[in-house]
Amino acid sequence: MSRVGKYPVEVPAGVQVMLANGVFTATGKLGQLTLAITDRVDTTIDGNKISVAPRGNSAPARMMWGTTRALIATMVKGVSAGFSKTMEITGTGYRAAVNGSNLVINLGFSHDVVYAIPDGIKVTCEKPTSIKVEGVDKRLVGQVCAEIRAWRPPEPYKGKGVKFEGEQILRKEGKKK
Repeated sequence: MSRVGKYPVEVPAGVQVMLANGVFTATGKLGQLTLAITDRVDTTIDGNKISVAPRGNSAPARMMWGTTRALIATMVKGVSAGFSKTMEITGTGYRAAVNGSNLVINLGFSHDVVYAIPDGIKVTCEKPTSIKVEGVDKRLVGQVCAEIRAWRPPEPYKGKGVKFEGEQILRKEGKKK
């Protein structure tokens, strides 16, 4: 029995959910998300609760049970509250700024890194060393953060680079004399 799948998803006020032709749609104040529901699970909407149950007792059906429930819960949270991640830039001269629909980051290269912000994502820089990524789709927010971090991941000797807020970097000792 799935520990995640057995709990129904609560639909908050202001979010409309709809299931038609195997496609689940969640609409809220921040936008709309859709998910194609697999034929291995049964999804039912009862008032403000969404329940997911496996069709049969096969292993793939039981696997998709918890996965589908988690995807639906993430969609409902995304259209009602949204997702955000904050990243920190550490290093001398490293900074970031939003310029129109681009994020311009100086990471110690001979040129600035210009990252085109995708649709559905909002990027803000409260400080030159802080980047906040917000959006409705949790997967897209994580993907944007991973792409920004890939330009200069934090290194273990001085801790320079782009890291998530609160992330602990395992530091190494330098050369011994």
